[in-house]
Amino acid sequence: MPKTATKLGINKPTIDTLQSAEPPLLPADSETSQLTLLLKEYFTQADIEQVWTAYRYAAFAHQGQTRRTGEAYISHPVAVACILAKLHLDLPTLLAALLHDVVEDTGVAITEISQKFGKQVGDLVEGLTKLDKIEFQSATQAQAENFRKMLLAMSQDVRVILVKLADRLHNMQTLEVMKLDKQKRIAQETLEIYAPIANRLGLNLIYQELEDLSFKHLHPMRYRVIAKAIKVARGNRKEVISKILEAIKQSLANAHLEADVKGREKHLYSVYRKMANKATALEQIHDIYGFRVLVKDTPSCYLALGTLHALYKPIPGKFKDYIAIPKANGYQSLHTTLFGPFGTPIEVQIRSEEMHKIANAGVAAHWMYKTTDASLTALQQQTHQWLQRLLEIQTESDDSYEFLENFKVDLFPDEVYVFTPKGNILALPKGSTAVDFAYAVHTDVGNSCVAVKINNEQAPLRTEMHNGDNVEIITATLAKPNPAWLNYVITGKARSHIRHYLKTLQATESAHLGERMLNLALRALHVEPSAIDDKLWHKVMRDYGVKEKSEILTDIGLGKRVSLMVAHQLTAGMPELHVLENTKPKTSKKLDSITISGSEGMAVQFAQCCRPIPGDPILGFINKDKGLIIHTHDCPTTLKFKLDPDKWLDVEWDSDNKKLFKVNVRMVVANERGMLAKIAAGISDVGSNIDNVSVEEPDGSAYVNINFTVQVRNRVHLANLMRNLRKIPDVVRINRVKGLHNEEKIQ
Repeated sequence: MPKTATKLGINKPTIDTLQSAEPPLLPADSETSQLTLLLKEYFTQADIEQVWTAYRYAAFAHQGQTRRTGEAYISHPVAVACILAKLHLDLPTLLAALLHDVVEDTGVAITEISQKFGKQVGDLVEGLTKLDKIEFQSATQAQAENFRKMLLAMSQDVRVILVKLADRLHNMQTLEVMKLDKQKRIAQETLEIYAPIANRLGLNLIYQELEDLSFKHLHPMRYRVIAKAIKVARGNRKEVISKILEAIKQSLANAHLEADVKGREKHLYSVYRKMANKATALEQIHDIYGFRVLVKDTPSCYLALGTLHALYKPIPGKFKDYIAIPKANGYQSLHTTLFGPFGTPIEVQIRSEEMHKIANAGVAAHWMYKTTDASLTALQQQTHQWLQRLLEIQTESDDSYEFLENFKVDLFPDEVYVFTPKGNILALPKGSTAVDFAYAVHTDVGNSCVAVKINNEQAPLRTEMHNGDNVEIITATLAKPNPAWLNYVITGKARSHIRHYLKTLQATESAHLGERMLNLALRALHVEPSAIDDKLWHKVMRDYGVKEKSEILTDIGLGKRVSLMVAHQLTAGMPELHVLENTKPKTSKKLDSITISGSEGMAVQFAQCCRPIPGDPILGFINKDKGLIIHTHDCPTTLKFKLDPDKWLDVEWDSDNKKLFKVNVRMVVANERGMLAKIAAGISDVGSNIDNVSVEEPDGSAYVNINFTVQVRNRVHLANLMRNLRKIPDVVRINRVKGLHNEEKIQ
């Protein structure tokens, strides 16, 4: 929350003046009183004294500064500390919470914080200190970069994000003093990023309050309507709920189970989300009110479940066992929905006291900072692995915005649980495919996967995972990621690794193509490429402001630089003796052709509009960012660009070509049973393969159009295929299609 006063570095406190000073207390009913009570719950007197020393230090540092609410600024760090004290966070975390704005707002150095309160506190405060203002192209980019750096700090110590979430929660609680547009921007960011992080870390109470506050500021009218409707429903159903509560308590007591049974209301945003997702009116949502049963241990959870199923009939398909298979954030509980009296569905959660602590505080409930990694709990290890995945995504993503988008995907709360062949459980976002699973196992498995077995049956790599699937990934040594995978993978890790591989591959292949193009341009200037020494290259690299020769070659291959221009600059300072025929012409001659084999990779692409195959006369067009795109000579798409010599190159087919190429074929055939099978057999007979087939919808005619995309080696192979298909009875017409479908744009 911004301050109204200027930064007051002159008030910088010293530890000596604070040892005996009384803290400038806020009003008696304020956060300081609450903090005092919370500290006494689990801190020693010595620890409490350290907290108040940090409080006095921060209070003097922020003296004269106020929040937009009109309160003294120190009320904000104290409120953040209170939120964390409710979770029983450790001493360094509370000290960092009190000091988290001191460095940015008062001129105190991190080194001084570390010296006075310890290196651990100093590191936490440094991770929390807001970034210096950087010039970004957009607000979105600024947000993405801030978030990226916050997560890097968080990966070093998860307590950074715990304080950050508490800081965001208090700012959301006092957001109404901000301008309306800023309220909506902050609320949207909270809903999209901070609330899901709190959920992912198992901080249920913070997560629900962040969602409700975001909902309140984004949709104030809807918030008020739903809040009022729930209040009315609670009153109308009070008697029914009371009877159900007593029946559950009595039933558990009869089974000799010690249990604490409480009613619970769903938070407002979860009700709204359910209405939106299922297009359901509020009156049709019966599970606004539910019950929570707390027992002493895990066996008691299952005994309580059996008792309740005997009391009220369970609704089929509405039971979830999160004890046997916990959620990724460590949440454990039994969920069941029962047919209550008067046909009212009753949602019940059954968990132990220990599970309840983790459900509310998540990773904060058991984060032990003084222990080694070997003694981490399973929940801590899961969180650590998640943070490591974030680091992987961060290193693979070239820009902050891409990182933020990849990260958002990994915050989906809905998950599926699948088994590896060894029986290990992996939690994946709902909608994950076999490729997502492969990358979740290991990056190398993802990069080299070629097939998958799901429940011992072969399946396509794009197959979605479902709860309980047993998944085995089949790999091959020479396999590599396919660009088509980006159309269906959903996890941030898979997406970032595939993109990184393809960008690296494209850069390498474009550099090779660029080198070939530059060599042709140099020979057109009567200069042998071997005559260009390092000195000439270093001069051009300085002129272009690049560090590597490969950057220039890649730019040529991608069409970002003209090969002839680079060749002119390289030869500008050459001695005459290096020039062939002792002449250096002022104008260039026509470049020789580049040979295309079809196996150049991503740097050379074949246009979808005309689908050239060996034997077709072809032209190569330089497309910025896509590299060299090959079209047929007569492709209509190329007509307006043939007049621009900088846009195209002469290319020719390699005579020794063994690759298969796609080509479109259209047929008119009799609309008879078995016709498609005959055609498929005819295509197979000549050693071709069907890549795609579509049949136009019958219009009652005796004939129908069928469109094939087949794979052939060259024009001779295609001619043999068409000749073979014409022999089939009832094939009326067959021709190759060079339409403008999926027209390739050339820039």
